[in-house]
Amino acid sequence: MRASGALLGRLKSGFGRAPEKFLDILLPPHCLTCDAQVERQGSFCATCFSGLNLISAPFCARCGVPFAHEGEAERGDDGALLCAPCLTRAPGFAVARAALRYDEGAKRLILPFKHADRTEMAVPLARLMARAGAEMLAAADILAPVPAHWRRLIARRYDQAALLAQRLGRLSGRRVVPDLLRRTRATVPLGDKGAAERAALVADAFSVARPARVAGKRVLLVDDVMTSGATAEACGRALLAAGATRVEVLAAARVPDPRLRTA
Repeated sequence: MRASGALLGRLKSGFGRAPEKFLDILLPPHCLTCDAQVERQGSFCATCFSGLNLISAPFCARCGVPFAHEGEAERGDDGALLCAPCLTRAPGFAVARAALRYDEGAKRLILPFKHADRTEMAVPLARLMARAGAEMLAAADILAPVPAHWRRLIARRYDQAALLAQRLGRLSGRRVVPDLLRRTRATVPLGDKGAAERAALVADAFSVARPARVAGKRVLLVDDVMTSGATAEACGRALLAAGATRVEVLAAARVPDPRLRTA
């Protein structure tokens, strides 16, 4: 009886509010990654949010890989902090950034998004990405997702990078060209491959489907997880060859370099 009275009171207080408020009364919103109740749909409880490791300085000024401390980095000629690979050779893109360190907290968001049809995760992930890549979004002419091979799209039924790009486009007001790039051949899963093997496997695996839209443009590549950067580099080189003036990369999460022992 007490429970039904409380529900009636909540229903009365909800009349006249926005439709989503009324829905929250009937179906109380839950945290995106656990069963805890939260104030609004599509948000995190305090515990789950605190488990997300947002990437902040220090990180590589080029590829965005996070450092545990500045002692893991090298100094470039301009004094910028760089990881050893970027100090030795500039990647095929100008700059890469990511919102989250790819750890257990990030996996609770990204793995269901990639493999369990939790497409609603694109919204909070895009918000975190927009914060991390605000300057990149402001300067971009075009947003383009890193493409999946058509066989993988059939198996998964959606393209998670394209969903993130579309959400980022809405948040930033930038034009999204979801079919700007295409993957010309399938590649084996790269999860257990080293950096050199990854680079060899994705070399020449991408082409620009719409070269006329690339010439003279700054392109922001969008992806869910950046590991070694080999895929982003292969896409970047294809875009630069097609006439892009600059290619940058924005990912939801970045895998720490395993060669950095404490990262």
